[in-house]
Amino acid sequence: MAKPPTDSAFYTLDIQGMTCASCVGRIERALQKVPDIDKVTVNLATEQARVRLIPHSALSVDDLIQTIQKTGYEANIHQPTGSECAYETAWNADGRVSVIISFLLSTPLIVPMLLMPFGIHWSLNGWWQLALATPVQFVLGWRFYRAGFHALKAGSGNMDLLIAIGTSAAYGLSLFLLLSHSEHTDEYYFEGSAVIISMVLLGKWLEARAKKQTGEAIRALQKLWPEDARVLHAKQDVQSLGNANYRILPIEELIPGDQVIVLPGERIPVDGIVLHGTSHVDESLLTGESNPVKKEVSKKVIGGSMNGDGALIVEAQAIGTESVLSKIIFLVEDAQTQKAPIQKLVDQISAYFVPAILLIAFLTGLINWLVLESASIAILRAVSVLVIACPCALGLATPAAIMAGTGVAARHGILIKDPQVLELAHRINIVAFDKTGTLTIGEPRLLEIIPFGNQPPMPEILASAAGLQLGSEHPLAKAVISEARASGTLPLSVSDSTIIAGLGIEGKLNQGPWKDAVLVLQSLESISKEADFQPVAAKFHSILNNGQTSSVLRVKGRNEYIAVFLFGDEIKPNAKAVIHSLHSEGIQTAMISGDRAEAASAVAKQIGIDEIYASVMPENKAQIVQNLKEISANKNRRWVAMVGDGVNDAPALASADVGIAMATGTDVAIQSAGITLMRGDLTLIPQALDISRKTWKKIQQNLFWAFVFNTAGIPLAAIGYLSPMIAGSAMALSSLFVLSNALLLKDWKPIT
Repeated sequence: MAKPPTDSAFYTLDIQGMTCASCVGRIERALQKVPDIDKVTVNLATEQARVRLIPHSALSVDDLIQTIQKTGYEANIHQPTGSECAYETAWNADGRVSVIISFLLSTPLIVPMLLMPFGIHWSLNGWWQLALATPVQFVLGWRFYRAGFHALKAGSGNMDLLIAIGTSAAYGLSLFLLLSHSEHTDEYYFEGSAVIISMVLLGKWLEARAKKQTGEAIRALQKLWPEDARVLHAKQDVQSLGNANYRILPIEELIPGDQVIVLPGERIPVDGIVLHGTSHVDESLLTGESNPVKKEVSKKVIGGSMNGDGALIVEAQAIGTESVLSKIIFLVEDAQTQKAPIQKLVDQISAYFVPAILLIAFLTGLINWLVLESASIAILRAVSVLVIACPCALGLATPAAIMAGTGVAARHGILIKDPQVLELAHRINIVAFDKTGTLTIGEPRLLEIIPFGNQPPMPEILASAAGLQLGSEHPLAKAVISEARASGTLPLSVSDSTIIAGLGIEGKLNQGPWKDAVLVLQSLESISKEADFQPVAAKFHSILNNGQTSSVLRVKGRNEYIAVFLFGDEIKPNAKAVIHSLHSEGIQTAMISGDRAEAASAVAKQIGIDEIYASVMPENKAQIVQNLKEISANKNRRWVAMVGDGVNDAPALASADVGIAMATGTDVAIQSAGITLMRGDLTLIPQALDISRKTWKKIQQNLFWAFVFNTAGIPLAAIGYLSPMIAGSAMALSSLFVLSNALLLKDWKPIT
């Protein structure tokens, strides 16, 4: 027996043998009765159970597996790298051969029915019919007896029980007629039982095939891992790729700090930092970004992405379960195995559905027998009710849509982590944004230099300011240095550089137009109380009131102002278009920012934000989100989506109806949100809402058609309009229809 965990443990189990929502409910109820289990959820589409134990539980995974086996199902611990195993039984030779053999044996039984419309009356001898139907009933159909028996032992019912009872009734009636009246071959119903089992087997095979397609997103991500990597023997001069000594190691043997060589056309095996080389990397399957991203020294790379045209040496930082790819796979798997709230209602209905159908089938047989005085017709109609009512489509309706929707969203860089999002996204009527890092780039940039009076050329002003800022880690200093580097301007030499706490920096220039003079670069507001400030105030009055951050470069000790430097956190290029797109869908927008009112208003006005909340402390952001839910001109509840990227946004993301986090932000923000955008592209926001709405629509469509197939077919079967064979075909087709409808989501294209 496995060693018991010392703290709370979480297990994912692969389950074989589930066929309908009743199976799901039975396994969940069995596990919930086990002491020390904190939470359990079972998913039909993925054929998995996710179980969380209470802290310090003595339960082992073997105990969980034994509990599931007692309910009549097989279970194994889930292996993350073997996701295709759950579908193997549907695709292996035995599965295909079973379907083929069942139809080969059933075809001679149904041929006479196909010939009757052409006036040809021919049928097999009853003993031949028995010989063909028996292996279908008790060999190929044994799975239904086994699963149905376990359902009875557990005190509940499922689809297999309905199939076993229904086909046994048709087979038993035929056998009775054969033994009693062997000449009346037209009264045998062996073809009904055989064809029903054949159609159900075909339906389950097609279901598994469709379910396999819904899991393609996971398998596509898993295939991104290379099997091995070229690892340098020891830390050496990475400037010489040609002389690098390396060994090839399996990827599971890599450790953080390893230096890995990645050649052109190879997949990057680890998350890390580029130490040497320049290349373009395709990250499309990870982030949804279609264009290759340039990677050079000090840039981060993501394991699983495809290296392009250059060789790289990468220092491993995160591998295995700590890598971005593993986390993405886990998030998508987690979303696909969780249940949307509406699925819980479906499970509750299914728990009562099978017993109700058994009662309806009994009453159907009894009433038809009393009215028509024909036991054979009564039994056949009862069998039809049992078969048409199988709730497999009902159980697949929601999880199939969730798997397809979250899978296609992941391929486009949108991770839907919480299925509840799918039920709320279509209601969203206001989106609240954080400003810095969400609507803006998140880093101050030097936007403009405005000379004061007759000054030397602009490059010399920039070179002087850059010389003052060399070595400073202040964000504004970095912005000046970055602009100088981008424009090819070399910083001038400065000595005696001194930081003026809270104000700016000063230093003596050793060259240039202000040689030997002491220059000061400080905030414009910091000199507002000086006597000689009036000329500056008159010229830059508008700057002081537009919310931009500004600094003034001046000569210390004399009334000489050189220039004003304007800094701004640049608005993302597509921010205005995204706000317009949301407005066109009738969705209002708001900004919740900790920045000054002037700065927040300037950004909001430029891109068209409806409501502004500025100077908001982190602890108050969540309260504003709560207020947004309540405020409405027509007194209706507003449904709020919050978009953010920082630690200070986490409470608001959790408080919103739908939290949307940028993956370029902090882990805390990402964990607090129901949706994560794998790149800082704002256009993903309306796309995320769009795919969520379409997935919710598919869930509604699937549930509608599942109920239609079941509820409409039951009365038709009860009064004789559906034969057992037609009922079996309809039942199989209903499951296939639901899965095929969900798979239409794979054709979803992002809105532009």
